[in-house]
Amino acid sequence: MSSLTAPIDLRRPAIVRYGTGTLATLAEWIAAEGYSRPYVVADPVNAARLDLLGLGEVAHFGDVVPEPHVANLEAAVAGASDADVVIGFGGGSAMDLAKLVAVMAGRDTPLSEISGPNRAPAREVGLVQVPTTAGTGSEAGSRALVTDPDTNSKIATESPHMLADIAIIDPDLTMSVPAHVTAATGVDAMAHCVEALTSRRAHPIIDIYALEGVRLVGRFLKRAVEDGTDAEARAGLSLAAFYGGICLGPVNTTAGHALSYPLGTRYKLPHGIANALIFPHTLAVNAPSCPEKTAAVAEALGFAPGSPEDIRAGARAFCEALGLDMRLGAHGVERSALPDMAAEAHGIRRLLDWNPVDLSEDDIRSLYEVAY
Repeated sequence: MSSLTAPIDLRRPAIVRYGTGTLATLAEWIAAEGYSRPYVVADPVNAARLDLLGLGEVAHFGDVVPEPHVANLEAAVAGASDADVVIGFGGGSAMDLAKLVAVMAGRDTPLSEISGPNRAPAREVGLVQVPTTAGTGSEAGSRALVTDPDTNSKIATESPHMLADIAIIDPDLTMSVPAHVTAATGVDAMAHCVEALTSRRAHPIIDIYALEGVRLVGRFLKRAVEDGTDAEARAGLSLAAFYGGICLGPVNTTAGHALSYPLGTRYKLPHGIANALIFPHTLAVNAPSCPEKTAAVAEALGFAPGSPEDIRAGARAFCEALGLDMRLGAHGVERSALPDMAAEAHGIRRLLDWNPVDLSEDDIRSLYEVAY
C-alpha cells in the first residue's frame, strides 16, 4: 500500500457536469466549442432515444454490443470519418468504444497499433461522455477494453488522449434502467472502489474516493433496485460510479476483475453480473492481508466483519438482497470450464500482479468452485 509521499498521476475530464438536468447543457457546449458534425456511439437502447441529447438529427453508430469485440469497434470507427466530435452515450461498452473511435477516426490505424499503454495518437476530434448507467465509471477514465474474438481475451488500451473533454453525468438518464441491471452495475461500481482500496498500489489520494464510493453503494443501491424512480438513490449511484472511474485510472482493479473477465468473454455475461458473482470470494480471500480496509467495506455494506468466511457470507448476502442469483452454475457456466477459466484469469497479470494476495492457478480454480 502506498504512503502519502508516493507519487501518483491523477487525471479526470477537464469538465465534469453532474446532477439532474445537466444533459440539457450538451447542445450549448457543442456549439460553444464550434463543433458541427457530432457522431454518437450508442447501444440499441440508447440509439432509440438520441433525441434526449438535444442535437436534432445526428450521425450515429447504434449497434454497440455488450462486451464489444474488435469487429464491433471497427464498424463504429467506419462511420466516424467526417466527425469533429464523438459522443459516448450509454454504459461502459459505448463509452469505451467512443474513446477508441475518437483516437482512430479518420485514420487507417488498426487497434493492434495503439493498444496497450500510451500508444494511442492525439485526438483530432472532441470527445464527450454521457453515461446512462451507474456502473463502469468509464466517463471518468482514459482506458478502454474490447474483446479479441480469436483469443477470447480483453485488449486494454490506455492513453491520456482518450480522456473526455467533458463528462455529463445526469442521473435522470438512469431512471429507466431495470432493477436487475441496476443491481449488477451498482456492484460493478462498488468492485472498482473495493479493488482499488485494497490494491497493492492503493494510494491515500484514491482511498477517499474508493471508500466513499462503497459507502454510496451501500446506502443507495438497494433503494434504487426497489424503486427505480428514487432520484436521490439514482444520483448517489451515479456519483459512486464516477468515483469508481476515478479509482480505475491511477490504481485500477485486481483479482475480482481478472476472475470476472472469462465469464464475460466465454459466456457473454454482462460485466456487472460477472463482477457480482466474483466479488464476495475475492473480498474474502484478500481480507487477511488488509483487515482494516475490509472491515470498512463490511461496515459500509451493512454486515459485521470477521473471518474470511464471515466476509464471504456477508458480501454474498448483500448481493443476494439485490435479487442476484450468486451461483455461477445458475448463469450457464459449465463446471468443466473452470480449469480453463482459472488458467485464463491467472494470465491477466496486469491486474493480478497488484492483488494484495498472490493467487495461484489452483487458488483461482478453488474460488470458482466455491462460487459455483
